[in-house]
Amino acid sequence: MPLRCALLDDYQSAALTATDWTPLTPDVELVPLPTHFPSEDALAAALADFDIVVTLRERVAFPASLLARLPRLRLLIASGMRNSVIDFDAAEQHGITVCGTSSAPTPPLELTWALLLGLARGLVTEAHNLRTHGPWQSTVGADLHGRRLGLIGLGKIGTRVAAVANAFGMDVTAWSQNLTEERATAAGATLAPSLEDLLATSDFVSLHLVLSDRTRSLLGAPELALMKPTAHLVNTSRAGLVDQDALLKALHAGTIAGAAVDVFDTEPLPADHPFRTAPRLLATPHLGYVTRANYATYYGQAVENIRAHLDGHHLRRIGGAQ
Repeated sequence: MPLRCALLDDYQSAALTATDWTPLTPDVELVPLPTHFPSEDALAAALADFDIVVTLRERVAFPASLLARLPRLRLLIASGMRNSVIDFDAAEQHGITVCGTSSAPTPPLELTWALLLGLARGLVTEAHNLRTHGPWQSTVGADLHGRRLGLIGLGKIGTRVAAVANAFGMDVTAWSQNLTEERATAAGATLAPSLEDLLATSDFVSLHLVLSDRTRSLLGAPELALMKPTAHLVNTSRAGLVDQDALLKALHAGTIAGAAVDVFDTEPLPADHPFRTAPRLLATPHLGYVTRANYATYYGQAVENIRAHLDGHHLRRIGGAQ
């Protein structure tokens, strides 16, 4: 009898066509699950009869309480090699191996610039007006050339964002807790003397940090108040880096010109969430990593991970014993 494998949150029904799953035939039965489960009870009931689960990024949390309710689960595969919503200790206790996959930095880089440009030039408003016979030109775009981009975080993605900004002729400054002047210069940026200075002097601010105890709510009401009223904020990293209530208040008050956000505390975003109607906000449903090439990597390496599991060993283990 084949092992059963759930492909969680396959919203676009793309999992089965993203890669070749035949190396698992006939040992594994694949079951795409395109609907997000709204509660742990619903998720536990849906996954109770599965031996393997493939989950994308951090769409679904696997706390100890859920893992304890999945007695058949033996292999959990998450895309990427870092995951903050899986309880690795509990997985190990329940005999569940957790494996990851590679993940390219270019898709979130590209979406960062799509959002930044869309925000700067009012593309959503103007496109909507054109389609609905609204006013012909109702916004005045913000320039990029000669303006300052402040990068909070200068890792794999932030460094690539800096390279594009330099191509646009922007002045790039960067800050993070451990960033050095040497690393900033190598990436084509200037090290900001402090986070406060970066926020006060930048025309655009883009976040590219890992969420941790020391970065959670890094930008709260006091920090957002430092930004210019003409400045724009872009977050394609993690929602928890920014105090969500403070951001909503800044958008409604107009103390910043606008924000572009691809990440949220609760996903999918509830129908009545205030971000759906906030002014000065360009919001997308966590598309940062959602590209054909990235999906091919995620699911292709998931096939490799499952095949290795069937053959008695494991690839790309994350968390716990490596």
